[in-house]
Amino acid sequence: MSRIGKLPIEIPKGVKISLIDSVLSVAGPKGALTRQIMSVVSLNISDTAIEVMRGDDSTAARAAHGLTRTLINNMVVGVTNGFQRDLEINGVGYRAEVKGNDLVLALGYSHPVNFQIPGGISIDVEKMTKLSVKGFDKELVGQTAAKIRSFRSPEPYKGKGIKYADETILRKAGKTGKK
Repeated sequence: MSRIGKLPIEIPKGVKISLIDSVLSVAGPKGALTRQIMSVVSLNISDTAIEVMRGDDSTAARAAHGLTRTLINNMVVGVTNGFQRDLEINGVGYRAEVKGNDLVLALGYSHPVNFQIPGGISIDVEKMTKLSVKGFDKELVGQTAAKIRSFRSPEPYKGKGIKYADETILRKAGKTGKK
């Protein structure tokens, strides 16, 4: 039995959950999310908790058990608290600003990089070098942060680029001159 899969998911107050034809809908104060539930697992929904159960011990059912529980838990946490991913920009002249629904990045290229902020995501810029990507869908928050990071990934020699706040860049020694 999956250690993660057998844990019940607590339903906080203000969260409405419905399951119609294997489509789970979770609505809360921050927003609403829906997800298709795999057929190899079943849900037992009560007033205070959700339990994920699998029908048999097949490989597909065992693999889906813990995954489904984690995805549902992320939905419940997202509509109540939301998720946040922090990014840092390192480099001389590198900066970011939000103009309307666009994130404008100056990353050392000959032109600014314009990134349209997807719906359900908000980006806060502090001190032009620190970004916070916030939203209620964990998958979309992570995907948006990864897309922003991909515009200028950190390089190992000087550490210039966009990195996650909790990321450590392994630095390399540069060339040594002739003696």
